[in-house]
Amino acid sequence: MTDKFDLPAIAKPVSQERPQLIVSSPLAEALARGLLVVQYRAENLRIVPVYGAGALEVIPRVGHVHVTLDDAHWHWVDASGELIIQSLTPGPHTLLIELADPTHRVIDSRTVRFEIPRPNAP
Repeated sequence: MTDKFDLPAIAKPVSQERPQLIVSSPLAEALARGLLVVQYRAENLRIVPVYGAGALEVIPRVGHVHVTLDDAHWHWVDASGELIIQSLTPGPHTLLIELADPTHRVIDSRTVRFEIPRPNAP
């Protein structure tokens, strides 16, 4: 007789596909209002707010993004799938989005260059 808890173990996959970061172009109508709206997602990784070395063993793989605006010396962490940044000055800007594992090791990245238009003179 087999005990109901004597079930075969599910084997852990030997490998997973490499994660990739997918980033949309900024929404043009928002840029015209001085607002940056960019959506992002990942393939082969779930973006969730889970951090630490213990989360490296989670399957399917999990992670988050690091966001840096205009080459700042600091970044913020996001796991929402959409970035909305307001009150940007007119002119060119650069947004760096880095896909990271739960220990903040960068796996993939994309750079978005965009320009906030200057307001029309009265």
